[in-house]
Amino acid sequence: MAGLTTHILDLTHGIPAANVTVQLSRFEGSSTFILKTTTTNEDGRLKELLLLEDEIEEGEYELLFSIGDYFRTKGMDLLEPAFLDKVSIRFGIADRSAHYHVPLLVSPWGYQVYRGS
Repeated sequence: MAGLTTHILDLTHGIPAANVTVQLSRFEGSSTFILKTTTTNEDGRLKELLLLEDEIEEGEYELLFSIGDYFRTKGMDLLEPAFLDKVSIRFGIADRSAHYHVPLLVSPWGYQVYRGS
């Protein structure tokens, strides 16, 4: 099934990252359009797909994860400004019929992202 999904794993605490705000944007030329803002559930996932099969278009997108706010709610004493406050992942969708999964592994000091399945 085509669409766009994500999930977040907290590498510092070894748990899914719940209650993280995630914003999805699409780029068209020099314009940026915010498509959706949502929050992860207790499993670090979203309740629904970010883009459904009939909504997905070829092009450039960005996922913006509010990681600093998440780690502050975990009681971590982050410096101000935090080293990672918002993590931006800019990626392309070239095949409208494919499923794109963009998982984020994160700590206050680093992150990793990949195209999952």
